[in-house]
Amino acid sequence: MNWLLALQHLQEQAIPGVLVTVAAVRGHAPREAGAKMVVSADASWDSVGGGNLEATAVERARAMLKVLADAPELLTLRLTDKASNEYGRQCCGGEVTLLLEPLATVRPHLAIFGVGHVGLELGRILSRLPLNLHLVDSRAAQLTPERLAPLMDGEARVEVHHSPIPEMTLHGLPPGAHLLILTHDHAEDAALCDAALRRADLGFIGLIGSGVKWIRFQDQLRLEGHTDLDLARITTPIGLPGISGKAPAVIAVSVAAQLVSLLESQRAAQT
Repeated sequence: MNWLLALQHLQEQAIPGVLVTVAAVRGHAPREAGAKMVVSADASWDSVGGGNLEATAVERARAMLKVLADAPELLTLRLTDKASNEYGRQCCGGEVTLLLEPLATVRPHLAIFGVGHVGLELGRILSRLPLNLHLVDSRAAQLTPERLAPLMDGEARVEVHHSPIPEMTLHGLPPGAHLLILTHDHAEDAALCDAALRRADLGFIGLIGSGVKWIRFQDQLRLEGHTDLDLARITTPIGLPGISGKAPAVIAVSVAAQLVSLLESQRAAQT
């Protein structure tokens, strides 16, 4: 498997990796500038030259993976018999500079249930971020290619789910996925809250709506067997405190900022 196929493989499987590129060569070296390889925690694909050069690059790439590094690094190695090398000698006589770039192959999953006015505006913002963005609605008319076209040219990988029973899509989301529940139907919202609380492995669960709506939902959810500790997993209202505007775009900006803060906090906690 060459480096490009390996990169696609890591993206599909959400496996962390580092792309190693020969950025510059002085003198003689086993590979020319532009040669690439991909490194994961337990495998590597393609080659930047073998020997000490490559072994050192793999070791450094895996050290970056262990600390969840997100910034690229440059690594310069001399290929002479006088250089102190851990993995044997390479006597090409040159000097190679490698660029090691952590890959954004592991992305958070975020699902918007309800792609109405607020959901669409929120999707516009979130589609610009490195996410797996799931758009779920029971109404096919909300998910037409024409309506969602502005969301398809961003950095997010967008998956569209027309789901007459939205909680069935919820069951298929991976562990750690974050949810925003803002459908057009309070009955759908309540069913999604119930289904979400039955999965202990989910991340943020946000519900749009008023205090009165939440009081009614709590009564319903308690009848379904959920405890106060369960109910505390749902965040409502959603958005940053102090932003009171009710226009869809204002709500979307507020909720997006809340989610970005959450994702950055999670990232910091992992390092």
